[in-house]
Amino acid sequence: MRRAWIWPMVLVLCGTVVAAAQVSQGSPGTAAALLLAFVLLAGVNSPLIFPRSIGALEAQRRSEADGRPIVFWRPGCPYCLRLRFRLGRSAHRLHWVDIWRDPDGAAAVRAANEGDETVPTVVVAGRPHVNPAPGWVREQLARSA
Repeated sequence: MRRAWIWPMVLVLCGTVVAAAQVSQGSPGTAAALLLAFVLLAGVNSPLIFPRSIGALEAQRRSEADGRPIVFWRPGCPYCLRLRFRLGRSAHRLHWVDIWRDPDGAAAVRAANEGDETVPTVVVAGRPHVNPAPGWVREQLARSA
């Protein structure tokens, strides 16, 4: 779990340093704007933006029961963020597995990607798809409903 928060915390720390430098140069307005930008960037890269993650085994069980796709992701991944934002509200209907929190999820992604942990990897009906287009994922979700 700590690993998922490293990148957001680094962003907040960098934002604090940059803001302190701006304050020392007499630009408190710029400092506040920069700090806000870094905090927002940290929030977007944190696990808070994504629906609650479940384990890979639980996601597989649920997917077999309801037919919904499984999305393997990790915090800080720009492609995962793109998929999450473009799916909008329908993202909450998918089964999300954070590979940094779940060793079984990381193993499933490595098995699907020749040893690489390439995310997002979306599994539909047992078949993995690496970094699919958000529209395609939306279609797969509509088919499962």
